[in-house]
Amino acid sequence: GPIWMSPSVWFAAGTREVTGEVRSGHLRWEPPCQPPTPEGMPITAVLPPSLDGPWISTGCEVRPGPEFLTRSYTFYPNRLFRAYQFYYGDASCQQPTHSLLIKGKVRLRRASWVTRGATEADYHLHKVGIAFHSHRALLDVIRHLNQTQAIQDCMGRLPPAQAWLPGALYELLSTRTQGDCMVALGFSMHELSLVRVQRSLQPQPRAAPQLVEELYLGDVHTTWAERHYYRPTGYQRPLQSALVTALDDFPVTPLAPPPARPAVLFLTRLFTFHGAGRSWEGYYRHFSDPACRRPTFTVFAAGRYSRGTPSARVHGATELVFEVTRAHVTPMDQVTAAMLNLSEPSSCGGPGAWSVGAERDVTVTNGCLPLGIRLPHVEYELFKMEQDPRGQSLLFIGQRPTDGSSPDTPEKRPTSYQAPLVLCTGQAGAAPRSLQPRGGGPCPPDIPLALLLLLPELAFLQWP
Repeated sequence: GPIWMSPSVWFAAGTREVTGEVRSGHLRWEPPCQPPTPEGMPITAVLPPSLDGPWISTGCEVRPGPEFLTRSYTFYPNRLFRAYQFYYGDASCQQPTHSLLIKGKVRLRRASWVTRGATEADYHLHKVGIAFHSHRALLDVIRHLNQTQAIQDCMGRLPPAQAWLPGALYELLSTRTQGDCMVALGFSMHELSLVRVQRSLQPQPRAAPQLVEELYLGDVHTTWAERHYYRPTGYQRPLQSALVTALDDFPVTPLAPPPARPAVLFLTRLFTFHGAGRSWEGYYRHFSDPACRRPTFTVFAAGRYSRGTPSARVHGATELVFEVTRAHVTPMDQVTAAMLNLSEPSSCGGPGAWSVGAERDVTVTNGCLPLGIRLPHVEYELFKMEQDPRGQSLLFIGQRPTDGSSPDTPEKRPTSYQAPLVLCTGQAGAAPRSLQPRGGGPCPPDIPLALLLLLPELAFLQWP
């Protein structure tokens, strides 16, 4: 079984330290949502975004399924683009299965009203081709098509199983022919309908900081059948500009994306895990803006977790079962406090008035219905740990279902990941229950952390 030490603390990578002080055992800190950067090294969003040039993946990406891929996109001044998606049979992207070549045109429209900081775009595909790198990869695609109603349209575009040529390009969509089989293959380029470009100076080991330009494209629906219809509201792992970033420095661990999830939730997260008794506690601090300057409410949650087992579906990942048994809520603005005061009696925290900044226990009411918190709650989770080039430990937690539901059954366990958390490091001791996020530091300065087991977040907030 996995090995762990107690306690361990993880914090959302999309933050950087601003202040930190300890008074009477209470740690006061303030976490903005942007990725951690040294003082004087701001992150700049490019508005309107400039897409021109080549953009490439900085590591093996994981999509729901699971699917393992890398991407290479090039945008031209005349709005045309060429994209390559390279798919693999393993989580290390060492066993190529097939590749897609996508050509088309993209047009930026306006700033997104749903996902602030992003830009909405329209796109049109001119051509999509597929190349198979093994006979088995072709058979897997044919087997998938046999389960759909588009088998006839697609089979006319693919080679007979005995006549395929490695690396040969077969057209799946073209302006010269009728129909396509992209829906049957679960393929969509709706990621191009939401874009964000940002620039920052990224620290480098034993070298001067490096200018990094990143392209965030829209997220992919966690359910294959919905991909063709879903319009993104969050982001995928970013691509990096191959013009701004030196190619011989790759692989480069990307900065964490702005913490926008599907359904547009802006939040920071802090988790503490105790090996003794396998208990955990965490803070979810929610905001109304992508810069995380306007807090709305904070949730403290706690519970227990199971012993981890290796995942049979996602190589290198570990499966756990988490239970949420306790929760406290703190409204951080007048709107949230007023909403809670207007809620049905005994639906959130029992009798009494809510006020800004005052925490109340909602365990006695089995959660907080107005905020979608339900207790007790069980989730089936997926996680893995990696290290970036600077030796910093990263915790990858299972991606949340796009439809806003919870992975509360084994069948709904994630097969891909969210943006990572970073491991806080400090001196030995115990993390205080009184730790209350007050508004920045990625790692509270005097919190003890020793870790050999990484554990995931629980999204027991089930949004309607």
